[in-house]
Amino acid sequence: MTKRDLVVRIASETGLVQQQILEVVQKTLDYISQAVAEGKNVELRNFGVFEVKVRKARIGRNPNAPATDVPIPPRAVVKFKPGKEMREAVLKLTPQQIAEAIALQNNPPPPSGPEM
Repeated sequence: MTKRDLVVRIASETGLVQQQILEVVQKTLDYISQAVAEGKNVELRNFGVFEVKVRKARIGRNPNAPATDVPIPPRAVVKFKPGKEMREAVLKLTPQQIAEAIALQNNPPPPSGPEM
């Protein structure tokens, strides 16, 4: 699902103008991004938590020269921990349902509106 899909779906369910919904969705995402960029956790009840974690320094390998060690410095990464309801809903999915969702995502059905 893209941001556009989300806006269209909300607009069809609420009857609000798509441009207004797009602005609200974009502002929401901007505020979440800004808070995470400042190192803050963002908790959205019944959805999940975005948090910043520090990945430890480690030694990597150069695939072109496997004998060469490459130091990888510590760095901040964003983690998402799904909320209880989302986690339970995902756990109920069968492998067949997941495959169907992926196939639909890769090959969406044609729009069912009036043809021009």
